[in-house]
Amino acid sequence: MAKYKLEYIWLDGYTPVPNLRSKTQIKEYASFPALEELPLWGFDGSSTQQAEGRSSDCVLKPVAVFPDTTRKNGVLVMCEVMMPDGVTPHPSNSRATILDDPGAWFGFEQEYFLYQDGRPLGFPENGYPAPQGPYYTGVGYKNVGDVARQIVEEHLDLCLDAGINHEGINAEVAKGQWEFQIFGKGSKKCADQMWVARYILIRLCEKYGIDVEFHCKPLGNTDWNGSGMHANFSTDYLRDVGGKEYFEALMAAFAKNLNEHIAVYGPDNHMRLTGLHETQSIDKFTYGIADRGSSVRVPHSFIKNDYKGYLEDRRPNSQGDPYAIASRILATIAEVPKP
Repeated sequence: MAKYKLEYIWLDGYTPVPNLRSKTQIKEYASFPALEELPLWGFDGSSTQQAEGRSSDCVLKPVAVFPDTTRKNGVLVMCEVMMPDGVTPHPSNSRATILDDPGAWFGFEQEYFLYQDGRPLGFPENGYPAPQGPYYTGVGYKNVGDVARQIVEEHLDLCLDAGINHEGINAEVAKGQWEFQIFGKGSKKCADQMWVARYILIRLCEKYGIDVEFHCKPLGNTDWNGSGMHANFSTDYLRDVGGKEYFEALMAAFAKNLNEHIAVYGPDNHMRLTGLHETQSIDKFTYGIADRGSSVRVPHSFIKNDYKGYLEDRRPNSQGDPYAIASRILATIAEVPKP
C-alpha cells in the first residue's frame, strides 16, 4: 500500500466566472486509484459562495482522475459540487445538467495572457511594445521573451503526463498572449480536461510569480487582440454523412439561436466580438470558408469532403465555461432534422 496525495479540484460559486479551487487529502491504495475508488469529500461552501455559514457543508463528487507528476504519488481529481446529501447537484454545478454525446468531438483553443506586475509579459512599465505582427507563432527573445516559453512547454509536458489530450501550443497575436488546444470525445470529457488543464497552468505559474489572465479583452478598447476559446466541433452525422443541405440547415439553426449561444459564450464578449481583430460583431451571425472574421469558420477540408468533417465556432471567449459551451452547441445541433 502507498499513500496517495489526492488533489480534489472544483468550480466555486462565483459569477459570472467560477474560480478553480482545490485541496488535498491523503489515502492509501495498492496502486494508482480508479475513479470508483475515490470517496466523496466535504468542504466549506460558505467560503466559496456555495453555502451560508449556518449550513455550510457541500460535497465533492469525483468525476475524472489524472496522474499529477509534480508530486510523488500525486493524483488530480476533477469534481462536481453536490448538496450535503451527496446526490443532488449543487445549483453552481454546471456539469451535472449539460447535454453529452460520446459521438460529439470537441476541440477547444484556449487563449490567455501571462501577466506580471499588472501587465502582460513583455510590456514596458509604461505604454506598449511594438505593434502586433511578429508575435503570433513568434520566435526569439524580442518576440516571446524567455520565461513564457518555459512555462508553456512545462505546461504541455504536465498535461501529457496527466493523460490530457493536449493537442499543441503557440504564441498568439498579442505580446504575452499564448494558446493551447484540448481535444476530447464527448462534451463532459473534453470540458473536464480543459478545466484540469487550466488548473495545471494556473498552479504552475505560481512558482514563476506570474498570473494567468483569462479575460477576453484585458487590454480594453485598444488595437490588441482579445482572447477566445474557439470551439471546434463535429458529430457522428457531421463526420460520416454531412451534406450541403444539412450544413445549411445547421447554420440556420445557429443563426436563430444567436442570443442563446452568446449568453453562455463567456462574459464581456461585447468587448471582444466587435468585428475587428479576427471576430464578427456580437449581434451578427455569419459563416465563411476559412474566414476568421466570421462567427463560424468552415475549413476548406469540410467543403472538399462533400460538407463532412468539423466546424469552428469562433465566438466563445477565453473565460467561457466549456461545459456550457459544448452543451449549447449540442442543443442547437439537436434542433436540426437529418435529411
